[in-house]
Amino acid sequence: MKVGKGMVLLVLCFSLLLSSGCFGTSKIRDNEVDSTYRLLYSSEVSTLNYLITSSSHEIRIGANVIDTLVEYDSFGNVIPSLATSWKTSEDGLSITFELREGEYWVNEKGEKIAEVTAKDFVSAMQYVLTKEYESETAKLLFGLIKNAKDYYESQGDFERVGVKAYGNYTLVYTLEQPCPYFLSYLTYGCFMPAYGPLLEERKGQFGAATGTDTLYYNGAYVLSVFKPQEKRTFQKNESNWDADRVYIEKIEETYNSEATTLAPALALRGEIDYAAIHSDLLDTFMKQENTKDLVTRGRKKTDYSYFYIFNFKPKFDKRYEPENWNKAVQNENFRLAIMSAMDRVKALRVVEPNHPEELLLNTITPPNFVSFEGKDYTEFQALNNISKRDSFKKDMAVIYKEKAMSELKESGCTFPVKILLRYRANSTDWANECIVLAQQIEGLLGKDFIKFVVEAGPSQNFTSQVRERGDYAMLKANWGADYADPQTFTEVFDQHSATNYLPLRGEKLTIMPVIDIYYDLLSEAKESVLDIKERYIAYANAEAYLIKHALVIPFSMSPVSYQMTKLNTYESSYASFGVSTSRYKGMKYYKVILNNRIMEINKAVWEKEKKTKERLVR
Repeated sequence: MKVGKGMVLLVLCFSLLLSSGCFGTSKIRDNEVDSTYRLLYSSEVSTLNYLITSSSHEIRIGANVIDTLVEYDSFGNVIPSLATSWKTSEDGLSITFELREGEYWVNEKGEKIAEVTAKDFVSAMQYVLTKEYESETAKLLFGLIKNAKDYYESQGDFERVGVKAYGNYTLVYTLEQPCPYFLSYLTYGCFMPAYGPLLEERKGQFGAATGTDTLYYNGAYVLSVFKPQEKRTFQKNESNWDADRVYIEKIEETYNSEATTLAPALALRGEIDYAAIHSDLLDTFMKQENTKDLVTRGRKKTDYSYFYIFNFKPKFDKRYEPENWNKAVQNENFRLAIMSAMDRVKALRVVEPNHPEELLLNTITPPNFVSFEGKDYTEFQALNNISKRDSFKKDMAVIYKEKAMSELKESGCTFPVKILLRYRANSTDWANECIVLAQQIEGLLGKDFIKFVVEAGPSQNFTSQVRERGDYAMLKANWGADYADPQTFTEVFDQHSATNYLPLRGEKLTIMPVIDIYYDLLSEAKESVLDIKERYIAYANAEAYLIKHALVIPFSMSPVSYQMTKLNTYESSYASFGVSTSRYKGMKYYKVILNNRIMEINKAVWEKEKKTKERLVR
């Protein structure tokens, strides 16, 4: 494998640091009155419009400049934000929020524009549900907010939609059906407020990625500088109601296309305050006496699920034999052979060489995401056995292979079956993971059966250019939780979803009877609303069916990052859904890189406080 220019540059930088002895803690800037947190970024956002984007990369800007009705503390508990109180009607169909008075919209200079009112939530939802703006999050409101889907499709009378402002400070949502987990939706983009007159003025150009004046701000920060592919700066919003808990005065993000490779060296020199340490450099850092203690593990998250998907509607180039792949992938024994032959722990060593088994995920929904009466969702009967065993079974993989070959020969399939496996060009870890998997699976099943073609996709717009175009045979995908319910992890396997990875009802494929059963199970689960136990059992049945028939291959949870940082991640907001983990509010800036001893103390303090809070609640 060729070494990219970025890696050469990183090795040179690291060598210089070794020779000059520039290790240990970073420079302490004693003369500064305020704290400025500095970091690099390598990928620019295409929009600042938090009402339309579903990209976690883009929504993190909105997360820091827009306050929501509720937020989450560092232990994952709901706490008031713009709403000071709320109550649910006896029938569970309406929720009334009383808003905080004296909260203002400000411009990029921090100048007050107008008070934040209940009407701003109504205006924002109407914008989200206006079809011409093509909000990627609008469908989250369908079936949840009364008449939201009807309005989106007809663009008729918005007064029928279940969101109403009564005066400036009372906001009422009316639901299609009771939703016990409704509060967990509220930190997501489609529930964020926006200043109505600005929406009306800018329309489709609201939040355009052209400058800081396309938005107004009401959150912990304002975006005071935004120069695409150059720089962006977040400045503390002194007018914010909770400004006393915003400890970092300024956040400076500088664009550099080689940020991934340059950041570690710059962090060691004290020029930036954060650097992710990727697997290709981790071993070097961990062996050096002067750096090994500065590399710490990030906080474990259960917000994203990673899984491998099969393309049942291939549209890739003829040289990869899409017609032959189409015959193979519809055969269940073929898919089971691939799943059983995949040594996921071995592949995960690429990103987590020390504890790969900690990332292994045997279900689509991560454990410790939601529970009922102390029982984790993944422990419900249908998923219990699946969640506790590794799908990697050498002997079974060979058995499935022999069955598949026999069945597929009868259907005219030829061998070896070419499997186009794609990855994003600027992700070294992803590339290495694909290579490891391809070699390992081919080695077990034999090149007489399959032949992987590992190929890079574009570094920009990978999703639209590869996944959405069907330009792959197998692909690692991911999905993040939007709310606290197992349904959130079914969104990409739902026939009504625009990003569905499965065939739709009515398509003329031999696999359709299996797909239809899954859709029936999913529909049954959705109908269970108030009985949470019944609901979890139904969703567990649907998820187990998806996995047992190898329609999807569960892979991993979000990797636990290795990093050098001057922030205590245990001070940040936390929730497995919404935008909480993207926020800087509540975090303090330390003028030295936090070493392992300090980070372990921070973690211990957090765990002790969490247990204390849990005892008080009980």
